[in-house]
Amino acid sequence: MYRVAMAICRPAAIWGRLQVEGLDALPESGPVLVVGNHDSHWDSVTVGVAAIRRRQIKALAKSELWDVRGLAPILNGMGQIPIERNAGDAGALARAIEELRRGACIGVFPEGTRSRGKVLRARSGVGRLALEVPEAKLVCVAVEGTTGYTRFPRRPRVRARFFEPAGGQAQRDEQPGELAARLLAEIRALVPPAGPGRKSG
Repeated sequence: MYRVAMAICRPAAIWGRLQVEGLDALPESGPVLVVGNHDSHWDSVTVGVAAIRRRQIKALAKSELWDVRGLAPILNGMGQIPIERNAGDAGALARAIEELRRGACIGVFPEGTRSRGKVLRARSGVGRLALEVPEAKLVCVAVEGTTGYTRFPRRPRVRARFFEPAGGQAQRDEQPGELAARLLAEIRALVPPAGPGRKSG
């Protein structure tokens, strides 16, 4: 189901002239946390298509998507994990921890919602996941240009850059919120928040 969904989404990536950089930073096996910025509905699709040659990403996605008619079976088939935003969803985090311990690749947007061009604080969830499963490798992805999809028929220029955090992997003495903020700061240093219809960067 996941590969079928990514194949269906690939034409959008082609339309967006998707450029992928640093894919070697994403391990082909073992537990991984992929941490990215969130400016557009297209970010999760972009990251999924960009990474498909190496990994299937099980994203923590807003639970409202499961209310969209016909979408729940697809999301479940893809292994996505519903999470209640702004609710400290312990159940969703527990499931993500379990999946990580099984060697899955989990995708998280620490901002929790689209930036709409504003600077948002990092939520602590990704930090909690990393500290609960210290063997999980942290990989950041800076996504830019996805807000340009709203400017159709003008084609956007989309880029996904994978990289290991310059500040290193999770440290035992880090607090979850501090770790999440550190990762987001590195990503946003490359890609400032972008609002709808505007280019990032």
